[in-house]
Amino acid sequence: MDLMRAARLHIPSRTLTIEDVPRPVPGPWQVLVKVAAAGVCMSDVHLIDGTLGRPRHLLDDTVTIGHEVAGTIVELGPEVSDWREGQRVVLQAGENRDGETYTRGVDYDGGWAEYTVAAMDSVFALPDSIPFEQAAIIPDAVSTPWGAIVHTGEVRPAEAAGVWGVGGLGAHAVQVLRAVGAYPIVAVDPVPAARERALALGADLALDPRDRTIKDQVLFLTRGAGLNAAFDFAGSSSVYDQALSVLGPEGRLVIVGLSGRPLTIRDSTTFSYMKHRIIGHFGSTAEVVPQLVDLVENGRLDFSRSITDVLPLAKASVAVQRMHTKEGNPLRLILQP
Repeated sequence: MDLMRAARLHIPSRTLTIEDVPRPVPGPWQVLVKVAAAGVCMSDVHLIDGTLGRPRHLLDDTVTIGHEVAGTIVELGPEVSDWREGQRVVLQAGENRDGETYTRGVDYDGGWAEYTVAAMDSVFALPDSIPFEQAAIIPDAVSTPWGAIVHTGEVRPAEAAGVWGVGGLGAHAVQVLRAVGAYPIVAVDPVPAARERALALGADLALDPRDRTIKDQVLFLTRGAGLNAAFDFAGSSSVYDQALSVLGPEGRLVIVGLSGRPLTIRDSTTFSYMKHRIIGHFGSTAEVVPQLVDLVENGRLDFSRSITDVLPLAKASVAVQRMHTKEGNPLRLILQP
């Protein structure tokens, strides 16, 4: 039996360990991928600390983490067509099974490992011009804000938009908003370095959520109209009131950050009078990842500044701790088996 190294999370005890486990064998319509890069996301941190609760579809008590994965196909399972060994690929962050969404590295084994298996319809070709480290974060770190902005939030050119939380998802949301022509773009984050990053990535205004003049500044920038769309990437209930207070008529608040806490509206009268909407968002549809790969390959988007550091798989716990404590203000950390 061939073995490989993998970062395994024991759900009941929330214990993350590096273990030798059997190397997976691709089944029908699956491919085996040698992992070249795997992203470390705050969702991984929240899975480990228990914030996200027990994975909905996980059959065992232990899972290999990692839903942002890029690598090379090394073996084809039965019935696989249109793929060949040696192809560079990026993997969708999950798979649809019987009408349900299963998240890689949550509901089934993911990519914090030397090898991982993937359904052939969740695998997308990766051009040589895109480094594995940058490609790995396209599923989720980029595809989730893209889906939230383009599909759920339906942002159109010249619409005013706000981003709360300029971390791994929010920073890419600023870039996506810029790419789709939103204006002005307001970024809100308590960390000075995150606000500086937002401005460097294309935000027109970056504010501290503790600033009591936020509403005045947003209204001044939007000539009194308020925001058309606001996006919560922070997963904080304090965002809701603040974002709703600066929405214009028929504005929408899209909640992307996962907190597990109740969602309350303090002023239901204003909410109804302004015809505001609150919309939940999770993940992205299958076609988004190849679209983003095309945009990166052809220079429309650039994630060269997105990778804060690259660590070996053996230091997975170190990467998790750095993300949790925000040491060095990381945008994305990458694990290399």
